[in-house]
Amino acid sequence: MKPESENPEPLRKLMREWQVNEPLPPRFQEGVWRRIQQAEATPVTTTTLWSAFRSWLATVTPRPALAVAYLSVLLFAGMAAGYWQARQNTAHLDNELGTRYVQSVDPYQKPPRI
Repeated sequence: MKPESENPEPLRKLMREWQVNEPLPPRFQEGVWRRIQQAEATPVTTTTLWSAFRSWLATVTPRPALAVAYLSVLLFAGMAAGYWQARQNTAHLDNELGTRYVQSVDPYQKPPRI
């Protein structure tokens, strides 16, 4: 952010003159030290890949309906990719088994070039 003026003296003067007239809440200092102790007592946890994914998913899709739709699309895409891969493997296996059958019936038959 670019400062509005190159001369910060008026701001410094204003900050020196500023005074807070409101008293602190009761037991303010005790509450501050209690929060510091609680923060120091909290154990440091290591982030796993699964917890990072869960936190990312929680921030990206805060609404359950959107999360369900997102996961449904991913599930459908995975199923489609698996189906396509299985069809390719099945076609290749059918072709190979056909070639083996022809060779078992006529051992002198040359396999077709693919």
